[in-house]
Amino acid sequence: MGGVSTAGDRADSAAREARADRVPKQDRSRATRQRLLEAAVACLAEHGWAGSTVSVVAERAGVSRGAAQHHFPTREDLFTAAVEYVAEERSLALRALFPEGAAGDRRAVVSALVDLYTGPLFRAALHLWVAASNEEQLRPRVTELEARVGRETHRIAVDLLGADESRPGVRETVQGLLDMARGLGLANLLTDDAARRERVVVQWAGLLEEALG
Repeated sequence: MGGVSTAGDRADSAAREARADRVPKQDRSRATRQRLLEAAVACLAEHGWAGSTVSVVAERAGVSRGAAQHHFPTREDLFTAAVEYVAEERSLALRALFPEGAAGDRRAVVSALVDLYTGPLFRAALHLWVAASNEEQLRPRVTELEARVGRETHRIAVDLLGADESRPGVRETVQGLLDMARGLGLANLLTDDAARRERVVVQWAGLLEEALG
């Protein structure tokens, strides 16, 4: 009796096999998407918008152009997804620096924010900003995305700095810090002046101690 296979047994076995086939395929699909996003970020950082075509990204990711377009039908889809990926990585990287909070070390927070805005992830985002300023189809998508990223970064900064935004001027002080860090990121496109950045970090940390209490 144990050797007899019923129709129900065969159906259950087929279902299990189908599930087993689907899981690796889903994993492969996620891995392909991840490679495309990472390749898009690297291409933007190295070659800018003009040199970052879908074909170039697909080649760098080691996938066919058709596979790339299966995940991202248009160039705008690919690169806005890449910048969203960049934004998520930026937030994760900042949170990971202080998994239990910054413990009142505001200089460390300022330094981390500046590092965030002067690294390759932000460099890639900058190239997309430049492209969006000239591409009507791309501009609204990037503008909305960056507004959301800006709000999230501001919330992270407020939490890490222990800033009380109910006090007059505190919100503007935190935003000024982020604007300063972004400016250093822009300057870093041309030169890597780490010594000057460190002096700016020290100065801002002192200003924050006075302004935030």
